[in-house]
Formats: sequence, C-alpha cells, structure tokens
Amino acid sequence: MRIAVTGTHGVGKSTLIDDFVSASRGYESVPEPYWLEDDGLAFGDGISIADLETQLERSCSLILSDEASTNLIFERCPLDFLGYLDVVSAMEGGEWSPTGRQLRQVEKALAALDLIVFIPIRQPDDITVTIELPKLRARVDRRLKAIIRQDDLGLLDGSPRVLEVFGTRDARLQLLVDATQPA
Repeated sequence: MRIAVTGTHGVGKSTLIDDFVSASRGYESVPEPYWLEDDGLAFGDGISIADLETQLERSCSLILSDEASTNLIFERCPLDFLGYLDVVSAMEGGEWSPTGRQLRQVEKALAALDLIVFIPIRQPDDITVTIELPKLRARVDRRLKAIIRQDDLGLLDGSPRVLEVFGTRDARLQLLVDATQPA
C-alpha cells in the first residue's frame, strides 16, 4: 500500500509515520520534500512561493519515482503544497494557481497513491506544544479541509481513498493500522 500523510505543520505527521512504521512490518517512510538539502538545495528563511513550488514538484517526483514500490508512507503529498501555495500567495496579496504541467503531475502523483491520511486541526487542538507560525498553520488547515473534504480542486474523485485521523497518538495510529488491514 502507498500512503501519504497530509496536514498543516505541527499536527503530528512525523509522529504518526514513525509510530506506523514501528508498528507495521515492511513499511518504509519517505521524508517530506522540505529536506532537499541532500540534493544541494537549501531553502531560505521564511516561506516563499518558489520554495513551495520546488517542494510541490519534488513531492510529485518522490511519489512517481517510487511508483512500482509498495508499502511506502510519504510525509506530505502534493495537496499540502497546493494548500500552502494558495495561502502564502494570498498573504502576499496575490493568487497562485498551478500550471497545466503542475496540475497533470499532481493528478499523476495522487493516482499513484492508495491512501491519503489527513490530520486536521481540531478544537481543542490535539497537539499541546507551542506551534511556530500559528496563523499560517490555521489558514493552511482551513485550506486543506476545503481541498480534501469538499474536493474543491476536483483532484480526489474516488482515488486515492482519504482517511481523516484525530485524537490521541494511539487513536490516530489505530485508525491508520485498521485502514491498512485487508478487508
């Protein structure tokens, strides 16, 4: 099964992935595209449209380059970057929209996944630590909820399946483990 875990920053994606890989045999985690320094790219201070577009492209490439591999769990998917790009461009007074090429890559990448695990912010927040950039976090969460729950970009028509997880660390893990068991 090919899984991507999505959500704004500070919702527990890495923790869920680490817990799942520890609890599930044969799954390998794929780090989020932010960590591109290994490829000679380093992002500047702050968040920029150019950096987010690079991460969107890298997210698609990571998913598609491992298309034949199974039992992978990706930290983030293209939907994350679409949400961040929408929000950050609006905060800068602009409006971002994907090019035709970007949209085709996103569609291909999503089609290569079996499951998207969405971790939304809930009230009260399931995460009790101090969060960096809380306003950005809240705005991206609202945007991701629209992208995923209403499919307002028309990218999730039946495939991949979407699972929304919430609650304690153990509860989230159990929801994901249950979703990956054969029917």
